[in-house]
Amino acid sequence: MKLLGNVDFLKSPTAIKFSAFIFISVSFFYLGKHWSDGSRQLIFFSRQSPTKTTPSLASVAYSPNLNKEFNISALINTTEPETGPKPAGSVNSKENSVSVSEPAAPPPPDRIKSYGIVDENGTMSDEFEIGEFDPDLVENWGNGTEIEAETEKEDVRVTFRVKKFGLCKENMREYIPCLDNVEAIRRLKSTERGERFERHCPEKGKGLNCLVPAPKGYKPPIPWPRSRDEVWFSNVPHTRLVDDKGGQNWIARGKDKFKFPGGGTQFIHGADQYLDQISKMVPEITFGNHIRVVLDVGCGVASFGAYLLSRNVITMSIAPKDVHENQIQFALERGVPAMVAAFATRRLPYPSQAFDLIHCSRCRINWTRDDGILLLEVNRMLRAGGYFAWAAQPVYKHEEALEQQWKEMLNLTTNLCWNLVKKEGYIAIWQKPFKNSCYLSREAGTSPPLCDPDDDPDNVWYVDLKACISRLPENGYGANVVPWPARLQMPPDRLQSIQIDSYIARKELFKAESKYWNEIVASYVRALHWKKFKLRNVLDMRAGFGGFAAALIDNQLDAWVLNVVPVSGPNTLPVIYDRGLIGVMHDWYFFFTIIPIRKFCTVDRIGVQMAVLFIDDF
Repeated sequence: MKLLGNVDFLKSPTAIKFSAFIFISVSFFYLGKHWSDGSRQLIFFSRQSPTKTTPSLASVAYSPNLNKEFNISALINTTEPETGPKPAGSVNSKENSVSVSEPAAPPPPDRIKSYGIVDENGTMSDEFEIGEFDPDLVENWGNGTEIEAETEKEDVRVTFRVKKFGLCKENMREYIPCLDNVEAIRRLKSTERGERFERHCPEKGKGLNCLVPAPKGYKPPIPWPRSRDEVWFSNVPHTRLVDDKGGQNWIARGKDKFKFPGGGTQFIHGADQYLDQISKMVPEITFGNHIRVVLDVGCGVASFGAYLLSRNVITMSIAPKDVHENQIQFALERGVPAMVAAFATRRLPYPSQAFDLIHCSRCRINWTRDDGILLLEVNRMLRAGGYFAWAAQPVYKHEEALEQQWKEMLNLTTNLCWNLVKKEGYIAIWQKPFKNSCYLSREAGTSPPLCDPDDDPDNVWYVDLKACISRLPENGYGANVVPWPARLQMPPDRLQSIQIDSYIARKELFKAESKYWNEIVASYVRALHWKKFKLRNVLDMRAGFGGFAAALIDNQLDAWVLNVVPVSGPNTLPVIYDRGLIGVMHDWYFFFTIIPIRKFCTVDRIGVQMAVLFIDDF
């Protein structure tokens, strides 16, 4: 019975598996030993076991590969120097060492590609210089909480300190240095043309040296799109507009908020109904298609631009800082694109052919004064084939003085070759010509004349207004932009006229910038959860072709970007506007005074770095 039990055990699955494992192991050992006889074997070291007569000694055991030569340069670093003395007892005799043949010099490694700046051919180059720190440019600002930084130059360590700025006075809560410069405004020879509403920056040494405080009780702003209809009263604590414009459905005050019903002086029943009326008057005005970028002159609280946003139209809303306590503060608090600007004596900081439609509803501007110099500025900024919409009393009232103003407006627009497309109710709409042919066919001596051929209509920084008609490009640049949204990623024709050091790779640069920022912003959306930040008002301090702003749109971030083009670089503003974006020219040596404080998230880009500074609201 015991024998039968053993036989049954040998037939069990466990015994069979164990036997199979033993058989396979022995087979692999035999095959390995058999087939490895003619192959390379390792040199190895061993240690003899001690005996009674022989102590333990370190020895070298020789493999069957003794006196054979191998090239082992691929296994060791032949260029690495010895870092220490040879150990005692090491074998140094020729007959006891392994003879290693001299390895051939390895091929040179592939040159590492580096990326730097774009050269004149549009390719990336790493041949550029980086400036050194100049301690003479840093002032010693004295007492206060200090930030200490160190740098080394020619073995000399330089330390500089920057003090912590204090808060400005309470009455400077909405201080704008270049617009609130009382001393400079007092010295003006005349203010009858609106000179006091233009930039008058403080002299050197008299600039702002304190932090403009937020209003008392300031709260984080209401996020978009709710902010279109309501904002915190404590953030913009002004009541004069409620008193002056409350009956026109501009603005109303609740307990702790301002409410914006969406009305205006000429559209008290709401901006949506007003926009529908304009589209019905001129069916070619297709908002969000051929009409993408709009300028609203004398915008009030910017309800016109606020309601155009839902129609895929971005509006630059402008108004002077006047008795209405800075209307632009209300617009920006609502999350609507806006700037402090005025038609006075200088060109506005926008390029030629920037806007598809320019709108003026009771903006209180005398367009025909000084030979129509202000309407000529509108003509410069209006795109070829663009529209000018004027809603004002001279359009519909029949008083003698107002009828005279209408007659003067008709004469001026006729000489500008504008076509009165439609006049209905209190709105009149003109269209600008597509070409210069009408201008050239006018009778000799017709006023206003054409500007000189060498006049640059895109030169806008501190340039006086000119009482002449800006010429349209003969090649049609600016007039033939594609509809939105295709124009956002389509390299525009005016890309070829930008003064940059590239002649054959401009479109490639344009596309490369767009791709670069699209990838960067997409990574920030994924990794940093940018959509949770609820960014709304964004300022790009060095915008290039507007690739960053385009990337925010592509990644469906519900924000708008004011693209700033520094005067020290190429003027890319025409390209930015042709893409369907908005921007402004600026010299960063001066104060950025065309927007109020606390209303922007600024984005500054240095090389391939990007720093996002959340200012107050965010």
